[in-house]
Amino acid sequence: MKATRPIHPDFQHFLKFKDKEVIDLFTDLREYILELYPDSNELLYHTHALTAVFSISEKLSDAFCMLPIYTKHLNLGFNKGTLLKDPHQLLTGTGNLIRHIDVKKPGDYRNPKVKALIKTAIDFAIKDMEKPTKSVGKTISKIAKK
Repeated sequence: MKATRPIHPDFQHFLKFKDKEVIDLFTDLREYILELYPDSNELLYHTHALTAVFSISEKLSDAFCMLPIYTKHLNLGFNKGTLLKDPHQLLTGTGNLIRHIDVKKPGDYRNPKVKALIKTAIDFAIKDMEKPTKSVGKTISKIAKK
Protein backbone atom coordinates (compact mmCIF):
# COMPACT_ATOMS: atom_id res chain seq x y z
CA MET A 1 0.00 0.00 0.00
CA LYS A 2 1.44 3.34 -1.08
CA ALA A 3 1.27 6.06 1.57
CA THR A 4 -0.63 9.17 0.54
CA ARG A 5 1.82 11.21 2.59
CA PRO A 6 5.22 10.25 3.97
CA ILE A 7 5.65 9.95 7.73
CA HIS A 8 7.49 13.04 9.01
CA PRO A 9 11.16 12.36 10.00
CA ASP A 10 10.61 13.76 13.54
CA PHE A 11 7.83 11.22 14.08
CA GLN A 12 9.67 8.41 12.32
CA HIS A 13 12.62 8.89 14.71
CA PHE A 14 10.49 7.84 17.70
CA LEU A 15 8.22 5.43 15.84
CA LYS A 16 11.12 3.11 15.03
CA PHE A 17 11.45 2.28 18.76
CA LYS A 18 7.95 0.78 18.92
CA ASP A 19 7.04 -2.88 18.37
CA LYS A 20 6.77 -3.83 14.69
CA GLU A 21 3.15 -4.91 15.14
CA VAL A 22 2.27 -1.46 16.57
CA ILE A 23 4.17 0.31 13.76
CA ASP A 24 2.30 -1.72 11.14
CA LEU A 25 -1.08 -0.99 12.73
CA PHE A 26 -0.26 2.71 13.03
CA THR A 27 0.88 2.93 9.41
CA ASP A 28 -2.26 1.21 8.12
CA LEU A 29 -4.65 3.18 10.34
CA ARG A 30 -2.95 6.48 9.42
CA GLU A 31 -3.34 5.59 5.74
CA TYR A 32 -7.00 4.74 6.32
CA ILE A 33 -7.70 8.11 7.97
CA LEU A 34 -5.89 9.97 5.18
CA GLU A 35 -7.95 8.05 2.61
CA LEU A 36 -11.16 9.10 4.37
CA TYR A 37 -10.10 12.76 4.64
CA PRO A 38 -7.04 13.53 2.48
CA ASP A 39 -7.23 17.27 3.27
CA SER A 40 -6.63 16.69 6.98
CA ASN A 41 -3.65 18.29 8.62
CA GLU A 42 -1.55 15.93 10.67
CA LEU A 43 -0.21 17.44 13.90
CA LEU A 44 2.57 15.41 15.50
CA TYR A 45 3.38 15.31 19.21
CA HIS A 46 5.69 13.38 21.52
CA THR A 47 4.49 13.74 25.11
CA HIS A 48 3.25 10.82 27.25
CA ALA A 49 2.59 9.08 23.94
CA LEU A 50 3.81 9.48 20.38
CA THR A 51 0.69 10.94 18.78
CA ALA A 52 -0.53 11.84 15.32
CA VAL A 53 -3.55 14.14 15.49
CA PHE A 54 -5.77 14.68 12.43
CA SER A 55 -7.36 18.10 12.18
CA ILE A 56 -9.39 20.08 9.68
CA SER A 57 -7.15 23.08 10.41
CA GLU A 58 -3.69 23.67 11.85
CA LYS A 59 -5.22 23.80 15.35
CA LEU A 60 -5.53 21.01 17.89
CA SER A 61 -8.97 22.36 18.82
CA ASP A 62 -10.21 21.49 15.31
CA ALA A 63 -9.00 17.88 15.44
CA PHE A 64 -11.38 15.02 14.69
CA CYS A 65 -9.25 12.05 15.70
CA MET A 66 -5.83 11.00 16.93
CA LEU A 67 -3.56 8.00 17.07
CA PRO A 68 -1.69 7.88 20.37
CA ILE A 69 1.00 5.20 20.35
CA TYR A 70 2.04 3.83 23.71
CA THR A 71 4.79 1.32 24.48
CA LYS A 72 2.96 -1.78 23.24
CA HIS A 73 -0.39 -0.56 21.88
CA LEU A 74 -2.26 2.26 20.18
CA ASN A 75 -5.74 3.73 20.18
CA LEU A 76 -7.97 5.46 17.70
CA GLY A 77 -8.96 8.49 19.76
CA PHE A 78 -11.73 10.98 19.13
CA ASN A 79 -10.99 14.44 20.50
CA LYS A 80 -14.67 15.28 21.02
CA GLY A 81 -15.86 11.71 21.44
CA THR A 82 -18.44 12.49 24.12
CA LEU A 83 -20.17 14.87 21.67
CA LEU A 84 -20.38 12.34 18.81
CA LYS A 85 -23.32 10.12 18.01
CA ASP A 86 -22.07 6.60 18.73
CA PRO A 87 -25.05 4.31 18.00
CA HIS A 88 -22.93 1.15 18.19
CA GLN A 89 -21.26 2.16 21.47
CA LEU A 90 -17.78 1.72 20.04
CA LEU A 91 -16.16 4.41 22.15
CA THR A 92 -14.68 3.84 25.60
CA GLY A 93 -13.06 6.11 28.16
CA THR A 94 -13.99 8.35 31.06
CA GLY A 95 -12.61 11.77 30.10
CA ASN A 96 -14.73 14.91 29.74
CA LEU A 97 -14.38 14.91 25.92
CA ILE A 98 -11.97 12.28 24.61
CA ARG A 99 -13.08 8.74 23.84
CA HIS A 100 -11.22 5.97 22.03
CA ILE A 101 -11.31 2.58 20.39
CA ASP A 102 -8.63 0.05 21.34
CA VAL A 103 -6.71 -1.09 18.28
CA LYS A 104 -5.23 -4.58 18.22
CA LYS A 105 -5.86 -5.58 14.60
CA PRO A 106 -7.01 -3.93 11.33
CA GLY A 107 -10.53 -5.28 11.82
CA ASP A 108 -10.85 -3.02 14.87
CA TYR A 109 -11.02 0.01 12.56
CA ARG A 110 -11.42 -1.25 8.98
CA ASN A 111 -15.14 -1.83 9.23
CA PRO A 112 -18.30 0.11 8.30
CA LYS A 113 -19.17 1.12 11.89
CA VAL A 114 -15.80 2.75 12.60
CA LYS A 115 -15.68 4.28 9.13
CA ALA A 116 -19.06 5.92 9.82
CA LEU A 117 -17.84 7.13 13.23
CA ILE A 118 -14.71 8.71 11.70
CA LYS A 119 -16.87 10.44 9.07
CA THR A 120 -19.21 11.67 11.81
CA ALA A 121 -16.20 13.09 13.68
CA ILE A 122 -14.97 14.84 10.52
CA ASP A 123 -18.40 16.36 9.87
CA PHE A 124 -18.66 17.46 13.51
CA ALA A 125 -15.21 19.10 13.38
CA ILE A 126 -16.08 20.96 10.18
CA LYS A 127 -19.34 22.30 11.68
CA ASP A 128 -17.63 23.13 15.00
CA MET A 129 -14.68 25.02 13.46
CA GLU A 130 -14.68 28.69 14.43
CA LYS A 131 -13.05 30.10 11.31
CA PRO A 132 -11.90 28.68 7.98
CA THR A 133 -8.34 27.45 7.56
CA LYS A 134 -5.81 27.95 4.81
CA SER A 135 -3.80 24.89 5.89
CA VAL A 136 -4.88 21.81 4.00
CA GLY A 137 -3.18 18.43 3.77
CA LYS A 138 -0.06 19.42 5.71
CA THR A 139 2.02 17.57 8.24
CA ILE A 140 3.03 19.82 11.12
CA SER A 141 5.58 18.55 13.64
CA LYS A 142 5.24 19.81 17.20
CA ILE A 143 7.98 17.43 18.32
CA ALA A 144 10.79 19.26 20.10
CA LYS A 145 14.21 18.87 18.55
CA LYS A 146 16.87 17.60 20.94
